[in-house]
Amino acid sequence: MPIASPPALNTVLTHFHSLIVPLWQGPGWNAELALPYEALDADHRPLPPQRYRAMACARQLYLFASLIGEPGAAFAEARAAVLFRSLQRHFHDAEHGGWFYSIDPAGQPLDKRKDLYTHAFIIFACAHYWAKVREPLVESVLNAALAVVAERFASGDGLYEAVLERNWSSLNAGPLQNPLMHLAEGFLATLSVREDAVTQDALLDLATALQKRFIDRLHGVMMEKPLGAVDNWFEPGHQFEWFFLLESSDVLRGTALHASLTRAFAYAEQKGVDTLSGAVSGMLALDGSVRDGTQRIWAQAEYLRALTLRPASEARLQHQLLALQHNFLHDKGWHECLDANGAVSRRDMPSTTPYHLATCYQGLSQHFC
Repeated sequence: MPIASPPALNTVLTHFHSLIVPLWQGPGWNAELALPYEALDADHRPLPPQRYRAMACARQLYLFASLIGEPGAAFAEARAAVLFRSLQRHFHDAEHGGWFYSIDPAGQPLDKRKDLYTHAFIIFACAHYWAKVREPLVESVLNAALAVVAERFASGDGLYEAVLERNWSSLNAGPLQNPLMHLAEGFLATLSVREDAVTQDALLDLATALQKRFIDRLHGVMMEKPLGAVDNWFEPGHQFEWFFLLESSDVLRGTALHASLTRAFAYAEQKGVDTLSGAVSGMLALDGSVRDGTQRIWAQAEYLRALTLRPASEARLQHQLLALQHNFLHDKGWHECLDANGAVSRRDMPSTTPYHLATCYQGLSQHFC
């Protein structure tokens, strides 16, 4: 039986659709390059551009693709189409394949390296966009991104290099948690729109390798670097983000990695969430001590989304929804970061953040519908 939606949900959804989304249609949009600015200041002015990242373009492609077909969002399909073209026009490397990390303010390639994080978001965005429009060119780009990840980034053990040179030569970067998580998210998005045995096998191999190389055996937490790496840590927000991906997937639910992150959720909640204020700490040492108490809006959103899949967490979910609304959202947009004491420590609004809010609100809407 559906759970009654709290009034705060309608408030934050209205805030998102009437304020946040329009920011990236108006002041956040560089019409000359047909790209979102990297960030706006608190008064909706673009910060002086230093670069434009393919990852930011892909996240905005996802944002507008997710709105296609929604009431009052007739603009979404046209904007998604422009972002898809810009992704190819500005960032695709015609010589070596794959996509550049960034371009400069004049639209020329800036950081020409190939990083997994970027390619993971291209997979994620194209899968969602293709689900809405079913255009062959979009599926072709999705397939190209999946192929380049398999052929260039894969290290042969189920894991993937975090970053490579433009010509795909090694930088000896090794694997890192965050790009791998978003690759798993991209694989899951692909499987949600089509049957794909190759991608499903890659996803299961990735989960097995992560369980072996990144999961602390005592608490089940997902470390940011492989086990044994110097100066390692874990982030509560990433435990919650991983838990949602695993718990919501028919493919991954029941794996050893799912069991680990179920344990990790409880540990991260105990050590990294202030039960009174709802604050989610940024970084913790393995013993649970706080290394960085910065509260980031994305981590708040991921905790809130994950709570929708936790049994007996309804009161906590309602509490966290109010915490997000009162501590981070305001009448001009949102606070990107608060310090450990709850004071605003970062006032700019990056173009990448609406992705986290969109996925959070989708999780909430599904929970309450």
